[in-house]
Amino acid sequence: MATVSAISNVFNVSNFTHQPSVDKIWLNSYPKDVPATLNYDVYTSLNHLLNEVYITHADRVAYHCMGSDLSYAELDKQSKQIAAWLRFKGLQPGDRVAVILPNILQYPCVTAGILRAGMVCVNTNPLYTATELKHQLNDSGATAVFILENFAHILQSVLQETAVKQVVVTGIGDCLSWWKAPIVNYLVRKVKKLVPAFNLPAQHTTTFNAMRSQARLLSYQAVVSTMNDFAFLQYTGGTTGVSKGAALTHRNIVSNVLQLKAWMQPKMKELPINHQLVMVCALPMYHIFSSTMSTMMGANLGAKNILIPNPRNLPEMIKTLSRFKINMFPGVNTLYNALVSHPDFKTIDFSGLVITNGGGMPVSRAVADKWFAATGCCIAEGYGLSETSPVVSSNIAIAQEYSGTVGLPLPDTEIVIRDEQGQNLALGEVGEICIRGPQLMQGYWNQPDETVKVLYPDGFFRSGDLGLMTEAGHLKIVDRIKNMILVSGFNVYPFELENVVALHPAVLECAAIGIPHEKSGEIPCMYVIKKESYLTEAELLEFAAKSLTSYKRPKKIVFVNSLPKSNVGKILHRELRNSAIAAIANKK
Repeated sequence: MATVSAISNVFNVSNFTHQPSVDKIWLNSYPKDVPATLNYDVYTSLNHLLNEVYITHADRVAYHCMGSDLSYAELDKQSKQIAAWLRFKGLQPGDRVAVILPNILQYPCVTAGILRAGMVCVNTNPLYTATELKHQLNDSGATAVFILENFAHILQSVLQETAVKQVVVTGIGDCLSWWKAPIVNYLVRKVKKLVPAFNLPAQHTTTFNAMRSQARLLSYQAVVSTMNDFAFLQYTGGTTGVSKGAALTHRNIVSNVLQLKAWMQPKMKELPINHQLVMVCALPMYHIFSSTMSTMMGANLGAKNILIPNPRNLPEMIKTLSRFKINMFPGVNTLYNALVSHPDFKTIDFSGLVITNGGGMPVSRAVADKWFAATGCCIAEGYGLSETSPVVSSNIAIAQEYSGTVGLPLPDTEIVIRDEQGQNLALGEVGEICIRGPQLMQGYWNQPDETVKVLYPDGFFRSGDLGLMTEAGHLKIVDRIKNMILVSGFNVYPFELENVVALHPAVLECAAIGIPHEKSGEIPCMYVIKKESYLTEAELLEFAAKSLTSYKRPKKIVFVNSLPKSNVGKILHRELRNSAIAAIANKK
């Protein structure tokens, strides 16, 4: 089984457990019921935490999706079967298994099954292009894949170029009630025609239902995982545009779950005793925010998660949520804005809403105010990254007004602001946000050089974000060092877009920036110097669409004669962005 100690030479990072602490001024602003430090060794692994849930809350509904329920007892049973099947197929503890699914009942069963088999879950965006999917499968070394049939044709195009030997294909309705499953699958396949034809090798492929039939005949043998074993590879873009897998251990995830649980406890006391928390899971479960907050912390709380397979379908989402009395709603600014602006929003019962968590992208005051007016619940904005499992700071759960900051560091989390020389800055001074805590990754998978770049010798992680710390210990995000573009909470890195567009034979030079957009926060805009005069915006947009997922694709092309550069020839993205924003302002 792959552990931190077993592959420490790969990451070339030190054990940061015993490092000098910093002045935690934020503790003076903590709610009285939130401890400064926690005991994470109450669990021996993430599996230990989940097993406790399966026993304690066996009779409770764990997940609801498309009118069907999945209990914790059934989740326990199905995840054991999946674990047994993976071992039966020859996979070993430590092997990586990719999960390419939307928010459907199969997702939590598969994820728990992978973990119970002692393997590593590789969360994968189902909307990846063939190029993106091939990179992630090869970089992670995944040998098995669980995929929704709607995307199987993409996998087919790259499968022979990967190490994948086992593929499980599922229909969207496979885990729904016995009578609803065939109806939903028929509608998706035959009526809506949402499943493109595919032809995966028979010797490597099985259906989800066939896998379950086989697994029922197998005996599950528990695998003993430790806190130092890897649980997830969470992929994130890099400054070079190369996608990197943040290697997260069982300890990383357990720590963040317990930190978040402690942070929200003062507000949770407002709920009736023994009340089952009802959570909205609209953010994709392959995203680290949803993975930790909804899937793992939700389980630890014995919550009922309402899965939303397609949050872009607002009428259907509102129709689903109107059937429940919601208590907790993790989301992003654009989702809250879209919901509160919808005419049917008032049909949702928010009388029991106690916590709204904002992450993934900045929460605007306008949206925060509209949400509070409509629900009576303040959005508690937080901050985190894939590398930190993800949450490192948050506004207090009992907050009653918009703060304009991303709150206080969570228990056992240290944040310092450093200059370009790595020196700590004074309160109020802007610098790079650097983070240390038990939720911090062990490094980037198979990329020791990239790991060294982001870790200081004292264990602080360089976030690449600019911010400042207030006198009360609140963290404020000021800017992004890496010119990252944020589209509906997802990171889009300019260099990745530039690499794709630059491949067009009629492009001489190009640069990508993010420009403000009312619905998605930002959209990618590409500045291009033509090599050939015949090149058009439509042609270039079509070219980019072949290699980039929808949210990454440039939405606008601006042809220019030159690009602003530094004295060493580096393109000045920020200068481009400032000019674009000024141009937008002049048009108003």
